[in-house]
Amino acid sequence: MERLGTPSGLDNDPGRGFAPSLLAPDFLGRPSQMESCYIAQAGLELLGSSSSPTLTSQSAEITEDASNGGVSEQHPWPSGFERELKPETISSPGYHILRATGEENMAVSLDDDVPLILTLDEGGSAPLAPSNGLGQEELPSKNGGSYAIHDSQAPSLSSGGESSPSSPAHNWEMNYQEAAIYLQEGENNDKFFTHPKDAKALAAYLFAHNHLFYLMELATALLLLLLSLCEAPAVPALRLGIYVHATLELFALMVVVFELCMKLRWLGLHTFIRHKRTMVKTSVLVVQFVEAIVVLVRQMSHVRVTRALRCIFLVDCRYCGGVRRNLRQIFQSLPPFMDILLLLLFFMIIFAILGFYLFSPNPSDPYFSTLENSIVSLFVLLTTANFPDVMMPSYSRNPWSCVFFIVYLSIELYFIMNLLLAVVFDTFNDIEKRKFKSLLLHKRTAIQHAYRLLVSQRRPAGISYRQFEGLMRFYKPRMSARERYLTFKALNQNNTPLLSLKDFYDIYEVAALKWKAKKNREHWFDELPRTALLIFKGINILVKSKAFQYFMYLVVAVNGVWILVETFMLKGGNFFSKHVPWSYLVFLTIYGVELFLKVAGLGPVEYLSSGWN
Repeated sequence: MERLGTPSGLDNDPGRGFAPSLLAPDFLGRPSQMESCYIAQAGLELLGSSSSPTLTSQSAEITEDASNGGVSEQHPWPSGFERELKPETISSPGYHILRATGEENMAVSLDDDVPLILTLDEGGSAPLAPSNGLGQEELPSKNGGSYAIHDSQAPSLSSGGESSPSSPAHNWEMNYQEAAIYLQEGENNDKFFTHPKDAKALAAYLFAHNHLFYLMELATALLLLLLSLCEAPAVPALRLGIYVHATLELFALMVVVFELCMKLRWLGLHTFIRHKRTMVKTSVLVVQFVEAIVVLVRQMSHVRVTRALRCIFLVDCRYCGGVRRNLRQIFQSLPPFMDILLLLLFFMIIFAILGFYLFSPNPSDPYFSTLENSIVSLFVLLTTANFPDVMMPSYSRNPWSCVFFIVYLSIELYFIMNLLLAVVFDTFNDIEKRKFKSLLLHKRTAIQHAYRLLVSQRRPAGISYRQFEGLMRFYKPRMSARERYLTFKALNQNNTPLLSLKDFYDIYEVAALKWKAKKNREHWFDELPRTALLIFKGINILVKSKAFQYFMYLVVAVNGVWILVETFMLKGGNFFSKHVPWSYLVFLTIYGVELFLKVAGLGPVEYLSSGWN
């Protein structure tokens, strides 16, 4: 009992979860068989329990796994799909020890486990949290659901969320899958209240988040837009019959209905109604359905203004996420933009009224004959560059009328219009900064949710490589085992066995990296057959030797002296000989041999990288 020690990391704050280790000195090892039989009782004694606990229909001992040589390792941090689990408790003053039903026969060997979970009785259902700097307040439960930690198996997803016995390996697989979904939600900027809550929602989520579904959305939206070329009024060569284009439209709309049904199955009715973009798409779909049916019944196409709303189906497509984001920024920047625009229109109306009273008596001036014409004329003068026609009739009658137009253009064009552009630019900049901050915080929250599902109870300080590899199998299924290992090593800046939350924050950037094997070759001929390798290796040693370099320096010096002597011996201005001197042939041959030897021994790249060569 002395070896059990005191639980490490025990926190008496009821607002924070904790997962004390009952085997502090032997944390990295495994308890003996005798110690494992008394862990439950020792845990209560360490917490100061005065009365012996009573178990309800189950024993609180730990099963030994002979194949593993120690305590059976079977309990991960539970997935969000396990919320309907009914745990049994060991009563104790101020604490509950949770134990799941149907656990007595589980003895499967996994990586990390602490058999009993101690949670605070006061403060409601405070979940257990890893003590790696991730407080309970850092994970809001309103978007991602609460993490009620149960030392248990999870309900089977195939049974619609009902509690049923399952293996601990299946528990971890569920945690890996849900953690991958959280990372995808953070990457795609999906709200956490859309997180799948049961097996049916999970199946619909997986169906709605694959490239075939995205392509189906894109093809349907493009088909609805292309139908405008075939519907009246249309190009005569492309016009189709009413039954043809109406049938195609109904088919495309039925595909959209199928897409929305899958989203309804995934989100649930309450969340589906709260999703604004989906509700707008549903409303447009209803209007399109009614109009298509009316066209089929009347057998005649009428003026359909709502066809302009078909672009909503394309904007809602997954591949148009950037378009949606820009549209959202435009709508968010409208309030300050509208203020300056109203100020501009206010001055325009003031000057239009003033111009009407000043220039309407002139019968030859059609631009200010009425108040409506005055407003239109000043608007054209403001928005159209080099349009002096508005000013010419009044200026020809009275040159002092130019003062009116100078003041108008100075206020409207050179001040308010520039102010409008400045406000739009500043608003867009501010929205862009807020968007970047929001996306970053959203990704970090998603990473925290995923981190909670990947840490184990025995090792709450980080994520082991085994859990990280399981996550990447769902998050990046096409990533090879080597790439998963390299990603883990790139994230693990501290070079420790466990991946901390701080390191895990870089998962999005590092997971997007492309890895390429780079062979550490010293020479270009290292992969040649042995005979050729020995030949080129000898040439490499030769051209790098000092003797070879000094010999070439001597040849260059002799060549220079020879040219100098030949120059002094020239007579009568005969600079060009009819025959090539034998010295040229000798020196050029030596230089050619040097070039060949250096290229063969060093390689073309290394040879040309030298300025001397």
